[in-house]
Amino acid sequence: MSLKTRNVTDIYNMQVFTDAGDYFGDVEEAVLASNKVAGWRIKATKNSYLARILGGARGVIVPHQLVKAVGDVMIISKNAVPNYEESMDE
Repeated sequence: MSLKTRNVTDIYNMQVFTDAGDYFGDVEEAVLASNKVAGWRIKATKNSYLARILGGARGVIVPHQLVKAVGDVMIISKNAVPNYEESMDE
């Protein structure tokens, strides 16, 4: 099995889904640290799960270690999803 590499810019505007199947948002840019991808800035797009839970915020940064796969779309762990439901109940 060979390692497939991609240009970071090829991933910009890619749709992001959680491993539970929810549409999360779109990749806005990579966050680099020491010449490596440390995370991804995901923008809250219309009708995305992120837009529903964030309200007025523009997006979040997802650590790269929570990315499970990148192909035609990016799949992230549902652990990356901020859990605002709990704080709203208080």
